[in-house]
Amino acid sequence: MQATVRHFDAGTRSGSVLLDDGTELPFDTEAFDAGGLRLLRLGQRVNIAVEGAAGDASGAGPGRITVITLSTFPLP
Repeated sequence: MQATVRHFDAGTRSGSVLLDDGTELPFDTEAFDAGGLRLLRLGQRVNIAVEGAAGDASGAGPGRITVITLSTFPLP
């Protein structure tokens, strides 16, 4: 799934993204580190892997980002 970086804190390596429907999802240090990145900038397009997204058997909420990486990189 693709999203756009809304906020990124380089100190904590966490932030949030906006999905194309306007939903904001936070990501934590673990998700950032899983993508192998060093930095993100506001407005950057990214690929995300989401666990527990609506429609999944695991949950009904928007889900939790488990990996975030550049849109030109494949998800691990």
